[in-house]
Amino acid sequence: MYFVLYRDHANQWRWTLYAANNRKVADSGESYWNKNDALHGIGLVMSTNGTTPVHER
Repeated sequence: MYFVLYRDHANQWRWTLYAANNRKVADSGESYWNKNDALHGIGLVMSTNGTTPVHER
């Protein structure tokens, strides 16, 4: 699994979680003004071991 952190068409931050087979599992459902807020959202979803990679586009 891995996260993709990106800016949307409104230049706000969003994230998507993908499974190992590259299928979308979850997304932020909302946009964030601040990158740190988006990263916090990822942290709430991330596995407890915290090793799920985050790729920024």
